[in-house]
Amino acid sequence: MLRDTMLLHPQRVPVTPLDASTLLLLRDRADGQLEVLMTRRSGRASFAPGMYVFPGGGIEAQDAEAGGELLHARADLRGQGHGGHAPAVAALRETFEEMGLLLALHADGRPATQADVDAMDRHATLWPQLRARGLRLDVAATWQIGHFTADRNLPKRFAVPFFVARMPQGQEPVPDNREQFEPVWVQPAEALARSKAGEMPMIFPTIRTLKRLTQLGNTQAVLDAVAQGPLWQHSPRTGLRAGKEARFTEDEAPYGELAMVCPDGQCLHTIDWQHENAVPLRKNLLRLTAPNANVMTGPGTNSYLVGEAATGYLAIDPGPHDSEHVQRLFDAAGGAIRAIVCTHSHADHSPGAFLLQQLCEQRGQQRPLIYGLASAPTASPSAQFTPDRTLQDGEQLTLSHTAPEGETTHTLRAIHTPGHAANHLCLLLEEDALLFSGDHILNGSTPIVNPPDGNMDAYLRSLDKLDAVCTERNVEFILPAHGYVLGAARSVIARLKAHRLAREAKVRAAMLALPQGSMQDWVQHAYADTPSALWPLAERSLLAHVERLRLLEDSAN
Repeated sequence: MLRDTMLLHPQRVPVTPLDASTLLLLRDRADGQLEVLMTRRSGRASFAPGMYVFPGGGIEAQDAEAGGELLHARADLRGQGHGGHAPAVAALRETFEEMGLLLALHADGRPATQADVDAMDRHATLWPQLRARGLRLDVAATWQIGHFTADRNLPKRFAVPFFVARMPQGQEPVPDNREQFEPVWVQPAEALARSKAGEMPMIFPTIRTLKRLTQLGNTQAVLDAVAQGPLWQHSPRTGLRAGKEARFTEDEAPYGELAMVCPDGQCLHTIDWQHENAVPLRKNLLRLTAPNANVMTGPGTNSYLVGEAATGYLAIDPGPHDSEHVQRLFDAAGGAIRAIVCTHSHADHSPGAFLLQQLCEQRGQQRPLIYGLASAPTASPSAQFTPDRTLQDGEQLTLSHTAPEGETTHTLRAIHTPGHAANHLCLLLEEDALLFSGDHILNGSTPIVNPPDGNMDAYLRSLDKLDAVCTERNVEFILPAHGYVLGAARSVIARLKAHRLAREAKVRAAMLALPQGSMQDWVQHAYADTPSALWPLAERSLLAHVERLRLLEDSAN
């Protein structure tokens, strides 16, 4: 677990979110395009004043108490799931009160009509009116599409399931002109464009939900997509980009880093990539990104400094042969480099180690040893590497400092992970359960496995090894050599392995479809979802998959 003592900022307790619910009413235009009902909130509202939203509101005790003859519900909504039927009931009740739209059924199954709505008082308690007219709320017509729990840095927060349903035929939305005004049917893409133009201001969850809808086509496509369950569950986090607040969800690259640096949700961490200064991630952890950004390295190679001024620093992956980057790394550590570790010997990772070692000597510092694994005979000429000391699997490098309040240690444990390269290793910062993954796991791309030094079977086995380490040590965060910190470590590993095996299935299908085909032929089939400009790179990983498939076939025989 992360040590609280190493957090950069004093923590605060986020505001407890209030329970609310919202409903997206959908219909198709004559041309088959999807439209969703939106409305403008009162400019005097205490939350999101003047914003365009979907109908909805707070979940009340009456919503949980409603049941029996008042609800037409699926069995799964009657159960003891998250909130039971109350969230869907609240969404329907609020939609009736705010917009005069009623999703309900008569005893004989007929849907409620405009005449039913007109005969009811939207400002009176709903349940006696339903009984009087023999109606039941049609909870079964609603399906949860997603869930948002508001960002931890907000002074007022809501936890909101988002439901979808078809617009009831024969009814017209009429706003209450108290909470909601100006109902509008709008295509999701149009709503997003109008929001960007400042014509329809919206809050973050609304924008993200509309973006999801743009991918689903029409009403039936939406209902088909949600039939097996919600499509997302998000609790956004906020960072600083170009000096302004920017929110991100769990599926976006900066999310894990924001979770690690500011677990309480404070907006204090800058996510802009820059190369001049080291970025503090913890009191005992700095990241300096080399200016070698390209299609292979993303924003550049991340060099990490583990330790503190009192203990000195362990430098991980000093990067390419770039004296200016190495100088900045030296300066960030105040020259106190106690050891240098290279995760592997590729040219964007290890050459800087020797420059850093020389710089330490030139500046009168003790010569730090370079640790790692020597390059294998299969390594390319640009990846030749011999460390001062070989790191054995499980070996530890420890920094320590004793003060009146006690001893502080920072311990890196080596984990041999061949696959991307024969001499690849990952590193576990044991006291904080942080995994430095080198090129084995990246943020924003999938590592290339390039034979002969790369081996797909070894790569997948190493993923399993890392998953076991994450399980044993409760690792939550992964620090890659390229890209932001990744959160939810085991989920990341599981998705990466599933992606590799899915790609392998496509490679196998290509080989079966074109048994006499060339590598280029197979790449076109197996990587059809990848830009053709990247096919020459993809061909290297394809070869690694071919070798593994043939190995498996030989083993089976």
